[in-house]
Amino acid sequence: MNGPPLADRPDAIRVDLQLIAGLIEPGSRVLDVGCGDGALLHYLVNHKNVDGRGIELSQEGVNAGVRNGLSVIQGDADTDLADFPENAFDYVVLSQTLQATRDPRQVLEQLLRIGRRAIVSFPNFGYWRCRLQLLIRGSMPRTQLINYDWYETPNIHLCTINDFTQLCDDLGITIERRFAVNHEGMVGGLRGLDWFENMFGEQGVFMLTREESTD
Repeated sequence: MNGPPLADRPDAIRVDLQLIAGLIEPGSRVLDVGCGDGALLHYLVNHKNVDGRGIELSQEGVNAGVRNGLSVIQGDADTDLADFPENAFDYVVLSQTLQATRDPRQVLEQLLRIGRRAIVSFPNFGYWRCRLQLLIRGSMPRTQLINYDWYETPNIHLCTINDFTQLCDDLGITIERRFAVNHEGMVGGLRGLDWFENMFGEQGVFMLTREESTD
């Protein structure tokens, strides 16, 4: 028997997942990398009629997704994305996972090899609370999204929104849409407000394409 529905309304999932769901066209082919318990996939499959697949490192997350009727396999973003063919999906989603990968640059390139578009969200280490904790306490900050002691965190490549945009420039990746959000909603989503987004956005959400894309 399948488990209970994970998300019957957009506001039942995390704020960044709400934003990501809004960027995905109905009926699309979607791969959710690091899908956790499958909350986003469940919403997309049931409310946007997507052909959804998930890949998740933890067995607990895989089990949760399968219990809810989702197509989820166990896999590692650092090693297993290479097994997918080019342009297999319309969207590849990587939410709150990039900072936990061993090679973020390679992972980003793989996302845009196997998907026409990639949607990436990550905690912003340039967020003002992080800066303030470092300034006043002189120790690694903890926020709602970076809620670990330094010695037990899975986050090995934390970055700021500015760092991520620079990486996209270096890789020749086009940023189609970009948003800075906190746990309550959007802070900004406009070009020209980079400093504001980097200071007050608790996390960044980006929709990306390859530069050679004509879409």
